[in-house]
Amino acid sequence: MTGTALTGTARRRLVLPILLLVLAALAGCASVPTSSPVQVLRRVGEGDTPVLPPGPVDGSNALDLVRGFVYASGSSPDRHGAARRFLSPEAGGWDDGVGVTVLDEQFDTVYPTTVDPEGDTRTVRIRGTALGKLTPGGWFEAGQAPVQLDVGVVRREGQWRISRLPAGVLVRLSDLRANYRTVKTWFVDPVRGVAVPDLRYLPGSPARAQAARAMELLLAGPSTALQGAATSMLPRGAQLRSNVAVSPEGALIVDLTQVGELDETRRRLLAAQVVLSLGEVSVGRVRLLVDGAPLLADRPDLTRDNVASLIAEPAQAPTVPALVVYGGRVHQVAAGQPDTALPGPVGDGRLDVRSAASSPEGGRIAVVAADGPRVQLMTAGPDGAATPVGLASPSMARPSWAPTGAELWTVLDSTAVARVRFAADGSPQIGRVDAAALTALGPVDDLRLSRDGLRVAAVVRGRLYAGAVARAPDGDVAIRNVRPLRAADLGDVVAADWRAAETVVAVSRGGEGLVSQVSIDGLSWDSVPSSNLTPPLRAVAAAPNRPVLVTDQGGVWSFAGGDLETWRQVVGGVPDAVPLYPG
Repeated sequence: MTGTALTGTARRRLVLPILLLVLAALAGCASVPTSSPVQVLRRVGEGDTPVLPPGPVDGSNALDLVRGFVYASGSSPDRHGAARRFLSPEAGGWDDGVGVTVLDEQFDTVYPTTVDPEGDTRTVRIRGTALGKLTPGGWFEAGQAPVQLDVGVVRREGQWRISRLPAGVLVRLSDLRANYRTVKTWFVDPVRGVAVPDLRYLPGSPARAQAARAMELLLAGPSTALQGAATSMLPRGAQLRSNVAVSPEGALIVDLTQVGELDETRRRLLAAQVVLSLGEVSVGRVRLLVDGAPLLADRPDLTRDNVASLIAEPAQAPTVPALVVYGGRVHQVAAGQPDTALPGPVGDGRLDVRSAASSPEGGRIAVVAADGPRVQLMTAGPDGAATPVGLASPSMARPSWAPTGAELWTVLDSTAVARVRFAADGSPQIGRVDAAALTALGPVDDLRLSRDGLRVAAVVRGRLYAGAVARAPDGDVAIRNVRPLRAADLGDVVAADWRAAETVVAVSRGGEGLVSQVSIDGLSWDSVPSSNLTPPLRAVAAAPNRPVLVTDQGGVWSFAGGDLETWRQVVGGVPDAVPLYPG
């Protein structure tokens, strides 16, 4: 089932990087816009007792009854038992297990036709905007679209009840946030052999069932968004040999079966998947068994510390200053200090630099520099001496490094995605990325590899898209599973960057939401305060635990949150500047 987009007046201003929890108040009128920006979902601990929504109010009219049913549908215990109190006996077979349609906050309950005021049967139409669907596998599939749904109601002994409704659940976004928690289910990057997260959503109660549910999500495999990019050490057909249980020593016992033959490397990756996924639901210690025997013979009980080395933590250089390209040169920007040009050709004017990218560890820089009527891609070390990689085009998007620091991506002439791989001796090898699923949508103006290397964020015809990076055993690379993110909310997007593995910051040309933060699955969207910014905006740089940098008509500005929620100028008078962080 389905809902609507937030109005500008309904948006809460976001203080990055922390997303606050919001519980939406329930209302009973036929169409009530409420303030409820998209946020990460709350965590529910073992001691939490959820407050169930109220049942039908005696004497409610048919429109308010249906609205109350939608409000109550956010509570999932007992097969949406709170919502079932709004049903008549003939609707008792309602199938609530086929998925959840997430509505934006404002929706209407109306009569589609003229009604007989004395009649005891009516049709009520639910009308709003859907943000997408929460699948039975626990992942969210974005899909903003109008929704219109008719339900039948009947009056008996003076009370209206729902007598006919389609399968599926319709939940407001605020009710989803109040009753579900966001977790990461962990899978494997088959190229690097590390664990990578996949966003999922779990009902907050009953808390005692969450460990079992987390294992169900893991056994279901990667979400559709990551299929082809991530894999699992659990083959199809793998299952729990028995229900999860707590040992006398306090470890959660997980006994798997039908996992197939596993070498030591795959066993350790499987252990990482299980331990990290259960850690999301507050399980601190896991006794991991296969057919009753320890998965890892040397360590039957496992904690996060035992698998932490397998987490795909991209190389981060928090002490490496941000860089800004302007005036054809690359400059270093440090807090409280004047910006300084980098040494060598990239910073002394011998090259006309248009954009750049610093490697994840900050040791190398890639620059797009003018070469007559064309531009070329070059790389430089700490001394700024630049070497062409052999890639030139009439135009080239700002480059983006893979997390290994051994691969570089860019877009040629807005139509072809190229990658450069660097051998151990530093020699470049140029290849193409199969990006047909992306380029078929139009010219690609910006493209950024995620910080775990499994996804891309791209700007195409003013819209923000996400896709998966699928790597074949023969070395071929393709962008798959391309989907738009919050097209109705973001406006005309001009640039984007990754704030974290699951979060993108996008800047728009104008309008109310100049800067936004979006979750990679499209469920969460927040407008960032824009105080002091002068549109149109041109560029953005983001990174974990770093201030967001944007370029507007006055120069480069920085936003790190705080009580004032204002942007502070970093470099003035450079409306064409391109800021960047390592990555």
